[in-house]
Parts: sequence; C-alpha cells; structure tokens
Amino acid sequence: MLVSVLSLKGSPGVTTFAAALAACWPRPSRGLLLEADPSGGDLAVRLGVPAGLGVVGVAAAVRHGCDAEALWRHSRPLPGGWGVVVTPPDADQAGGALSALGDGIDVVRRAADERGTVVVVDCGRVDERSPAMALVRRSDVVVLLTRAYAEDLAHLLNRLDAVGRWGRRAVLLLAGPGYSAAEVAWTLGVAPLGRVPWDRVGAAVLCGRSGVGQRVEPARSALGRFAHKVAAELSAHLSAVESVPVAAVAGAQGEGRLAP
Repeated sequence: MLVSVLSLKGSPGVTTFAAALAACWPRPSRGLLLEADPSGGDLAVRLGVPAGLGVVGVAAAVRHGCDAEALWRHSRPLPGGWGVVVTPPDADQAGGALSALGDGIDVVRRAADERGTVVVVDCGRVDERSPAMALVRRSDVVVLLTRAYAEDLAHLLNRLDAVGRWGRRAVLLLAGPGYSAAEVAWTLGVAPLGRVPWDRVGAAVLCGRSGVGQRVEPARSALGRFAHKVAAELSAHLSAVESVPVAAVAGAQGEGRLAP
C-alpha cells in the first residue's frame, strides 16, 4: 500500500503526521517512511544519516538498475520496526534528488505492492509542478492536511476535484484550531475524517527529537492514538469497493461557500 501525506497550503504538520502514521500503523510485515518533501527533509539530521544514503542513494542505484529492495538498503531503522528513506535537508539537493528518481517511482510502487508492506510518503506542500507529484499520482491513498481557517478553505475549495483524481482514495484531515468539522463539511461539501490533535510532546517523540518526552510511548500519545485510528480505517477499507473521488462527493452534496 502506498500512502501520500501532503498539504496544498502552509505547514499544517505533514511531516509530523506522516511520522505518526508510520509509528502507529497496525503492524504490517514491513513498513517504510519515505521523505519526499522538495523543500528539504528533517529526519536525516535528527537520525545522523550520512550523505549519499536515502533518496540520493536510491536515485543513484536506479541509474544502474535496481529492484524494490534498494529502498530498504538505503533506509535507516526507526523505533517500532519501520525504516525511513531520508531526503537531504537542503531544498536544492532535495528537489534535485526527487527529480532524479525517474524509474525509482516504479521501485517505490513495487515495494508498496509487496504483500503486507506499507510505504508512507511525506510529500510536504505540493502543487502540480512538485517533483513529489509523480509519487502522489501512484498512491493508493492521498491524505490531505489543511488548517481550518477561511483562507485555507478558500484555497482548497477549487482544488478538491484535482485532489480526488490523484489517488484511489483521498481523505481530508484538519489540523489546528478554526472552523468545526461540520462547518468545513458544509463549506467544502466533503466531510473531514477527523482533526489532528495538538500534542506537542507526542509530536516530538514521534518525530525523533531527542530529550523530549522520554517517558511517553508514541502509540499512547494523543497524536499516536489518532494516527492509529486513521491508519486502521485506511487499511481496513482500501481494498473494499473503489472509493468515490472527492470531487464526486462534493458535487453530490452541492456547492458550499465559506461561512461568514
């Protein structure tokens, strides 16, 4: 299964939630977190991963021909048993490495198709020109995070039809304060799957920040419990009947408008 986590505007916590999904997914036989944020990754610095590994290493391996195992060879272990393929923190290097993946997109897809395997991709903030879009368009699930303020919803309103075509299923999550889930559903014509809880300590632990919340078990934090709930629902329903695209849901419920 290939799951892309992204936003269209701002920084609503995509990396944090992608890491939470990876830490709290209902125990696949293999799991991988792939950083694909063209603005630069965070985990290489936190984990002390040497240059030349991660996405940079995968891109180099693809040029010489490689199989899906290349992802695992260029990964580093995370707490809980998952691996992570990191992206350079520098935006120019990150964008270049992602653009150079080329056939590596097929390698990611093949890895995600292996029985019992889940690949969660942190795509950061995307638009149609983002080098991460090649991965997004091959996804089984697109998880879209947005803040729930009027300006964020206005930005999202006219792009729901496009998001609905990016993967087999698209789900909407709210982050932070703002309009209620019911108000967002009325505005967009799409019901959010939930609201990511504000959990500073849980987020720090799940993202691997040392010295923070050492006694907090990731899966028991508020963020971890919510991520597990989302992951369990996606895992349970993905192989069922093909999901209705987000745009079709919006059309069926009629046009919304921003609340005053």
